[in-house]
Amino acid sequence: MLVCSGLLLFRRVLTTEDEYLEIPSISRQRAGTYECTAINDVATDVQTVELTVNYAPTLSEGKDVGVTLGQQGVLQCEADAVPAADFEWYRDDRRVFNSFDGIEIEDSGALSQLTFFNVSEGDYGNYTCVAINKLGSANASIILFEVIEPTSSTLLQGPGAVQDGNSASRAAHTSTCLLILLALQLLLKF
Repeated sequence: MLVCSGLLLFRRVLTTEDEYLEIPSISRQRAGTYECTAINDVATDVQTVELTVNYAPTLSEGKDVGVTLGQQGVLQCEADAVPAADFEWYRDDRRVFNSFDGIEIEDSGALSQLTFFNVSEGDYGNYTCVAINKLGSANASIILFEVIEPTSSTLLQGPGAVQDGNSASRAAHTSTCLLILLALQLLLKF
């Protein structure tokens, strides 16, 4: 087997002829196992060759993550690369390291996770995941943002609103007052 700048050659001696498989445009979709079979009156010979195509990392689009203050948050970054990518995480221009300020970075194959065990105000912001191999790098930006949980004192307007315990009784009281006023107006007309 001979590999030269995008050209893969299989060489089998079959009587006096050589056989070749030419792949003119090598791309990552061409990677895989190739099989060459030589047959004559005496024997059959089969040889397989694994074609590996190296390429720079590409990243899946990162998803922003919302987390309530004090809860656990996980940012994920997934890279497609051969050879496999190494990951780095950054907050603004500062690199984030494992076990730094209650943060854990775990890389498993093509996936890297940045975990916050107890999210604080200072954790919210923009994070950048960088995937690197010998052929290049790629990066994705992911935002960790605050999710505010509704509380009993929160009063929202509109359908599905969360109201405190006094709101329902005020609404019932207002409705009752309106009914009494309407009834009084009707009685005064008579």
